[in-house]
Amino acid sequence: MRIAVTGGSGKLGATVVRELRNAGLEVINLDTNGERGPGFVRVDLTDYGQTVDAIMGVDDQHSGFDAIVHLAAIPAPGLTSDVATFHNNILASYNVFHGAIRAGIRNVVYASSETVLGLPFDVPPPYIPVDEEYPARPESTYSLVKHLEEQMAIELCRWHQDLKIIGLRFSNVMYPEDYAAFPSYDDDAKNRKWNVWGYIDARDGAQAIQRALELESVGFDRFIIAAADTVSSRPNAELLAEVFPDVPLKREVSEHETLLSIDKARRILDYAPKHSWRDS
Repeated sequence: MRIAVTGGSGKLGATVVRELRNAGLEVINLDTNGERGPGFVRVDLTDYGQTVDAIMGVDDQHSGFDAIVHLAAIPAPGLTSDVATFHNNILASYNVFHGAIRAGIRNVVYASSETVLGLPFDVPPPYIPVDEEYPARPESTYSLVKHLEEQMAIELCRWHQDLKIIGLRFSNVMYPEDYAAFPSYDDDAKNRKWNVWGYIDARDGAQAIQRALELESVGFDRFIIAAADTVSSRPNAELLAEVFPDVPLKREVSEHETLLSIDKARRILDYAPKHSWRDS
């Protein structure tokens, strides 16, 4: 399988490229930044012509793809102006999705976001653990785009009924070196209430992507992808009593279990997070 990874030079993308290659897959990084040479193509994904051309084939680099992993984006709210975030991210996603369809690619996995769940939860979630079952609640321009991307994917899959698009709602991506800061989160439970104390190790993010690529299905689906635990050494009962005392529990949760439900990803994708900050 030859796979295009857009944004393969980013925090999650670099790990995804490495892990997919380690799994024996041929991977080409499509990004604006990266090391020149085999396996990298510089492309502005907001330019449809460049995007389609890069997907269809590039001289001695490749002659097309079997699947696309779309990670390229301005990766968070507040990094650029709202309008720049909106224009860049929605246009790049449309170009990649549409370009993939025009190229005959029917296996697309892309980075949606935990933000569509209602982050930063200034309005508390409807229940905990949060999951994919309640309607999106975007609270920023960045999150609004992620919601619109999901809606776009739904309609594209309706138009092309042999198409598979999977949106992975990634939590806050971490490298092992980021874990040194985690003990400080215990000082104030509100420090990480904005995503109910969630995170995802980049290596497990790559695992989820590989599982999604391998899933035999058609249509659109979405999955929350997080670590199996929280960022805090304080028990969930204590955190919830302090920050979200009136939010009902949808089911019982263990002491440090993630409050970003990965039950659906476990069940359908066979996703099994292997990495925890507690082991570092």
